[in-house]
Amino acid sequence: MNPLCLSSLIPVSHSLSFVTLRFLSPSFPTKFSFLRLTVRARTMASHIVGYPRMGPKRELKFALESFWDGKITAEELQKIASGLRASTWKEMAGAGIKYIPSNTFSYYDQVLDTTAMIGAVPPRYGWNGGEIGFDVYFSMARGNDTVPAMEMTKWFDTNYHYIVPELGPDMKFTYSFHKVVDEYKEAKALGVETVPVIIGPVSYLLLAKPAKGIDKSFPLLSLLDKILPVYKAVISELKAAGASWIQFDEPKIVMDLDAHQLQAFVQAYSHLESALLGLNVLIETYFADVPAEAYKTLTSLKAVTAFGFDLVRGTKTLDLIKCGFPSGKYLFAGVVDGRNIWANDLASSLNTLQALEGNVGKDKLVVSTSCSLLHTAVDLVNETKLDAQLKSWLAFAAQKIVEVNALAKALTGHRDEAFFSANATALASRKSSPRVTNEAVQKAAAALKGSDHHRATNVNTRLEAQQKKLNLPLLPTTTIGSFPQTMELRRVRREYKANKISEDDYVKAIKEEIRKVVELQEELDIDVLVHGEPERNDMVEYFGEQLSGFAFTINGWVQSYGSRCVKPPIIYGDVSRSKPMTVFWSTTAQTMTQRPMKGMLTGPVTILNWSFVRNDQPRFETCYQIALAIKDEVEDLEKAGITVIQIDEAALREGLPLRKSEQPFYLDWAVQSFRITNCGVKDTTQFQSISLDCRTLASFATLSNPVALLNFSLSSDS
Repeated sequence: MNPLCLSSLIPVSHSLSFVTLRFLSPSFPTKFSFLRLTVRARTMASHIVGYPRMGPKRELKFALESFWDGKITAEELQKIASGLRASTWKEMAGAGIKYIPSNTFSYYDQVLDTTAMIGAVPPRYGWNGGEIGFDVYFSMARGNDTVPAMEMTKWFDTNYHYIVPELGPDMKFTYSFHKVVDEYKEAKALGVETVPVIIGPVSYLLLAKPAKGIDKSFPLLSLLDKILPVYKAVISELKAAGASWIQFDEPKIVMDLDAHQLQAFVQAYSHLESALLGLNVLIETYFADVPAEAYKTLTSLKAVTAFGFDLVRGTKTLDLIKCGFPSGKYLFAGVVDGRNIWANDLASSLNTLQALEGNVGKDKLVVSTSCSLLHTAVDLVNETKLDAQLKSWLAFAAQKIVEVNALAKALTGHRDEAFFSANATALASRKSSPRVTNEAVQKAAAALKGSDHHRATNVNTRLEAQQKKLNLPLLPTTTIGSFPQTMELRRVRREYKANKISEDDYVKAIKEEIRKVVELQEELDIDVLVHGEPERNDMVEYFGEQLSGFAFTINGWVQSYGSRCVKPPIIYGDVSRSKPMTVFWSTTAQTMTQRPMKGMLTGPVTILNWSFVRNDQPRFETCYQIALAIKDEVEDLEKAGITVIQIDEAALREGLPLRKSEQPFYLDWAVQSFRITNCGVKDTTQFQSISLDCRTLASFATLSNPVALLNFSLSSDS
């Protein structure tokens, strides 16, 4: 045997990290004829940043709400949660994922978990030390009978919300919530080795706010040295438990940070360096490109073994990697989109990965998701009403795990040709499908470029014409629009949808509800009335169901905050309106009163930002298409005699890019989209635009007397 011809001896299996070969060498005497050669075989290096925790059918949501209502015990809640965690870990292990995350599960929010971990409990909750239990934990998240909850705000530019830490100079930090280590041990007991995930110390402080009574200018990063001892204690316990990897999520590093803030990363990980000895350390970033200076700072950290980047939204980061990546470090390449539900272009992603191998090294490249899969739906298997073609274009969290592993296998030379072929066929089907492209819609949207989307006359002229028409007082009163949705209303809509009651009975029931709402507003002397929207299920879904290019799921739920989940529509094709959507109900309500009745519409930017949006064209083009559909509705409302129209843009800010340099372009097309909806109406038609965050909307929905809220009329040029 030729000792240089080893390829026939290397096994095809990729499950071993190395093989030992012994063979006869003719160049040595017989008694020294056995040589030992170790040949390292490549393992499938795959990683998931994080995973949805609600469960495929919102099991955690229902368990949490039952616990809060006193219907199940804490032990029963924990048992359900444990089952969800176990199934998630086993699913990833079964799919071949090498780096499986733990501690991405949360009973409410991962930032709140970190707050509990370091014992940063605001004094109003009466916590006196010790392990933080459900009573304090859920009081911080939801408030209780005596004190309010902590503030909740958007997690970067997603529809997820986190609980904002409240910190001050006198706060004492102690290790008070052992969930990170407990969940690692829990997975290990199941035979699954995991990578514990923790919000990094710098991002945690940058996500916080000064506590009540503390000056707003208080430098939160001054607390870094105070919280790091707790991080050290957690690291020490993880090492003792046998962990070999740890993941710190530092998403704040993609923002426009100054030199002082970047230096905090150096300070933090230098301080932790001795504690991290013996551990592989991954710093995970996501949602945007990492700025060049931040990239330089990040990749210079000595204590860090690996760096994770979002290569879906952070395409410019690829150039930084190609220009220089630290030798001997791992790159966790986020090529599978964690924020949308479209099937990955496997061939394209594989090309990207193969190109990166030359910069990073074959053994240092790990295939990953772009961010946590928390932001996508759980499992496409549960969608029994989507047609086969549309389903072939999609990938929920469970399917993205398979995609990650398929790419990792392909990198090792074990490409699943059938899987790749099916993927290519599905992508081609989507690209050529007539249900995706509508030439008339494309032409109409293209014609908008360079057009003037302003009203023809100035604000003062319009206000004068509107006052003559409407004869409103100086400060007119109105409500935002939707009245509380009662159990009876939901029952009526549900039965009508299931064909259990006739259309006549449904219309009669909705009309009666509108009449009650109108009479209440007149009794309270409201100036501009609303019909209460009893016919609507959701402010986006209601319109999407009546527009082309939209699809809807049964179990495509995504966590928004706590136990609240939303089911975003899927925009898969060109958007158009075939018939009026709201005119019947608005005009019906107008016949019940002499006062102005508002037409109530959801704006194009909100419909866009609260949907899973097609990724085969720029978002602004899809938004312009939606704007044209809403424009048609606006003009039909006006023709039907509706003289006040409200267009809600609750999610306008949600789509704002994280980097300041990218914000002007977004604001330009977002505002233009709103203007498109109403630029062609008469001067006498008045427009109102309402922009609220989700926390405000959620609070409003609980009010028993929503007419107590006022809103101000804005011109479309505001």
